[in-house]
Amino acid sequence: MGFFVFLPLILPLTAVPIARLTEQHLHPRGAARLMTVISAVMAVCSVLCLGLIGVVGTAQIPGNPLPDSWSDPVVRHALPYHETVGTAAMWLLVLVAFTCCRTVVRHLRVRSRARRALAGLPEGPAGEEGLAVLPDRNPYAYALPGSPGRVVVSTGMLDGLAEDEREALLAHERAHLRHRHHRYLLTTQLAACVNPFLRPLQAAVAFSAERWADEESAQAVGDRRITARAVARAALVSHAAPAPGFAAFAAPAAAQPGPVPRRVAALLGPVPTARNWPPAKTPAGLAAMVAAAGTAASALCALNAAVALLLVLKAVTPL
Repeated sequence: MGFFVFLPLILPLTAVPIARLTEQHLHPRGAARLMTVISAVMAVCSVLCLGLIGVVGTAQIPGNPLPDSWSDPVVRHALPYHETVGTAAMWLLVLVAFTCCRTVVRHLRVRSRARRALAGLPEGPAGEEGLAVLPDRNPYAYALPGSPGRVVVSTGMLDGLAEDEREALLAHERAHLRHRHHRYLLTTQLAACVNPFLRPLQAAVAFSAERWADEESAQAVGDRRITARAVARAALVSHAAPAPGFAAFAAPAAAQPGPVPRRVAALLGPVPTARNWPPAKTPAGLAAMVAAAGTAASALCALNAAVALLLVLKAVTPL
């Protein structure tokens, strides 16, 4: 196993540059998918290596449930890790499991509460099935995933938008439901729980999901300026944060001054290219290659450590 078993724990740092540069040269759809895959692979590798370190390091602790042969001196020589490191890895795994379970439970609880709140609420007007309009002065709008999904919007938000801007808002939220953006967000949230170095990717995927829905909205209404105006006005009138964990139309401008202006600027610019990989001779292309190399190295290190551990343990375990 050697030192390489620890590399997957720090290799997510190789993905930080792509998280900062991907929006400049990739379509938001490709950016969200690319960074979600990178996050998921690196998170799995981190968990696997923590488990391997924990098994090796705790094999000699009295009372452990592992076979006695796993604490053989031959194993200790081949896999020389102190029990303190193994114990720390096991505690980290417990912490990772707890934070991941808490994230999933919170996500499911919010969805359940939102579903109960909408129970019995009539559908929107004809042609707007799946739309739930809440009589609330607080302006907000978000996509509630499920079977079927629903677009939830308050009267406060609708009153603050013009007719064409309302159409852009609804198209944006329907794009979140159609492309299941909540899965991208939840995957990257769990990955960030596993390895804190993946948090920049979580933020980048959240922004890319909003940009992806912005582009879908602009295509639906046929005018990018209308969508840009709707995003800007919704951010100005928003005073209450949307339900946590859901993709929202516009976060409060006071809370997040950066993403909304960047989204508006992108909508006022040209249509993004449809490419799913940035040009090689650009900073984003170099960052993508570094992230891909880091992901591949993480997977290889985790696989190598797992195979090495299995071979050694098989050699010392009696049939």
